[in-house]
Amino acid sequence: MIIRARAPLRISFAGGGTDVWPYYEQQGGAVLSATINRYAFATLEPRQDSSVTVDSIDYDLTVSFDLNDPVVYDGQLDLAKGVVRHFQQSGRLARGADIRLHNDAPPGSGLGSSSALTVALVQAVSEHIKSPMDAYGIAETAYQIERVDVGIKGGKQDQFSCAFGGINFIEFRKDATIVNPLRIKPELIAELEYSLLFVYVGGVHFSSHIIENQMSRFSSGRAETVDAFARLRGLAYESKNALLLGRLVAFGELLDEAWQCKRLLADEISNPRIDEIYEQARQAGAIGGKLSGAGGGGFMYFFCDPRKRFSVQDRLKRMGAEVVNFSFTQEGVRSWTLA
Repeated sequence: MIIRARAPLRISFAGGGTDVWPYYEQQGGAVLSATINRYAFATLEPRQDSSVTVDSIDYDLTVSFDLNDPVVYDGQLDLAKGVVRHFQQSGRLARGADIRLHNDAPPGSGLGSSSALTVALVQAVSEHIKSPMDAYGIAETAYQIERVDVGIKGGKQDQFSCAFGGINFIEFRKDATIVNPLRIKPELIAELEYSLLFVYVGGVHFSSHIIENQMSRFSSGRAETVDAFARLRGLAYESKNALLLGRLVAFGELLDEAWQCKRLLADEISNPRIDEIYEQARQAGAIGGKLSGAGGGGFMYFFCDPRKRFSVQDRLKRMGAEVVNFSFTQEGVRSWTLA
């Protein structure tokens, strides 16, 4: 028997950073994000003994351990180890498995790929042990494993976005996370897709370091950072309203403001190359845009007047950015079984 699961990757339009503890617990967070047709995959083949092997195609790395041995989090596929240990400690996973992981996006892409892999593997294991969970349960479990058990710094939006799928406005409170799927007409979604340019600018970001830095600034009461967080949360609400009302140009302008605000959170979020790419895209006709994810590199997207889309695309290509086709997807995490 083979169990396979996939979870969509996501792009974050507004509010990223307000989903990180302790900000959301103290102030309440909000993000607007959407899943795209790029996926993280987890494949699980049950074994009859207690051995576990995890093979990552992306990292060309394999780790092996026994369910009865202590798990060592040493930076080698720790999230997969965390998922296995979570279910083993709950008493629901008694035998080992061979696990294979791969991702449609490179590591450090800014598309929530690590969380998507965790969500996919949680879904695969829950399918294997016949203990189904709804999207909230999968997302909360993945968050617990990533942020608490394994101790990787980051927020909550990725797990919920990847588990639910679609375009969602997500609110984070001290005692609850609430996912609000947006009901947007198909023709408006199609126009939004046509107006967005999705590009890979390269580089690798270390999201945990960036997030730790920006939360340190917030916790220390640095005025510039505190104000930037508050504005980012407000922009999530404004961007949601612009999208629901079909005001796409205003939505693009809010993306620009969100990017300028996000850059204030930590020095590592941008760099001279990213700043130059953004400026050149704006000069060529982009209304707004931003990096997807914590910052430092990976994927950027730009909202363009459709009449200027191709001039922006040409300018970005000349700067060495790779234009990537994409579309939004409404489906969240799913799994299937092969005999």
